[in-house]
Amino acid sequence: MNESLLYLFAFISALIASFFLVPIFRFFAIKLNVFDNPSSNIKTHKISAPYFGGLAIISSWLLSLFLIRSITSFPNLTLRNLRGIIYGSLILCLLGLIDDVKLKGLGFKSKLLIQFLAASIVVFCFGIRIDFISIYWLSCLVSIIWIVGVINAFNIIDIMDGLSSGIAVIAAFAFFFISIPTKMFYINFCSIALAGAILGFLPFNLSKSKKIFMGDAGSLFVGFVMASLAMGTSYSSINNFGIFAPLFILAIPIYETTLVSVCRMHKGKSPFLGSKDHYALRLEKMGFSRKKILVITYVASIFFSACAYLVTTLTPGCSLILFISLIVGMWVLSIALTSVKVD
Repeated sequence: MNESLLYLFAFISALIASFFLVPIFRFFAIKLNVFDNPSSNIKTHKISAPYFGGLAIISSWLLSLFLIRSITSFPNLTLRNLRGIIYGSLILCLLGLIDDVKLKGLGFKSKLLIQFLAASIVVFCFGIRIDFISIYWLSCLVSIIWIVGVINAFNIIDIMDGLSSGIAVIAAFAFFFISIPTKMFYINFCSIALAGAILGFLPFNLSKSKKIFMGDAGSLFVGFVMASLAMGTSYSSINNFGIFAPLFILAIPIYETTLVSVCRMHKGKSPFLGSKDHYALRLEKMGFSRKKILVITYVASIFFSACAYLVTTLTPGCSLILFISLIVGMWVLSIALTSVKVD
């Protein structure tokens, strides 16, 4: 089977598995009474919905990778990197699951500690780290901070049906298409399988009658895999600005995290405590429907992913102009959004 067919098989197998597994995990979540209840004023949904969507996503992703591994051989380095991402993602999924089923004893400090542990395992034991920083200890430190940051970015932005998961699908496709020429097989298969697994979950997340949330088990897992994929391929074969491509691909979760953190600290609040200062909720306050907010977000995510590709192919001068233009645009957007009063 040629390479293109393998990628197609990875995507379709994950998509089909997810589409069939999501209702099964939803059934178990209902039987076990594992729901996200709108019990506080920071919740954005009005009706209780079952969790375990994240378990369906990670199960489908793992099944797809297992099937691919059974029909083709990977280089040893690819297998080593793949194992690292799988082990780390399972730790994050378990951490999120504990939070979803509401077991006591894990505050935000404990959660951060476990996230740093998972990130350290990938960096030190499996060698997945930012390689354009030549100083080893600094490269490891920045890599760990990057992973923990992206993990929490996808967790923070998961406040509206289809928001985090839709962004993740687009980002996974972006990592896949940008990585194809580099022949980093574990990046290619991880990303395309992840896109399929989340895409199979998305219709249920947006459904009114069969709604299910991916929960922290899903958002922490997705964030971890995204952060790891971002460090696994080369972006700078033409110009050094290519190293910023992952920032473009993950621009919306990173922007959201920065926005809410700055706003909360400005008000003297902890950035780790929930509030209604998310960009999506600010847009809702401005009169946009949730459907329009999703469309705007998806279009913006596709746009930033296209910019990520351009920054890897343009000349250094053009890449710099593009980078500065986007920064200025997001600054102007921030001024408009922060002018909206939120609870």
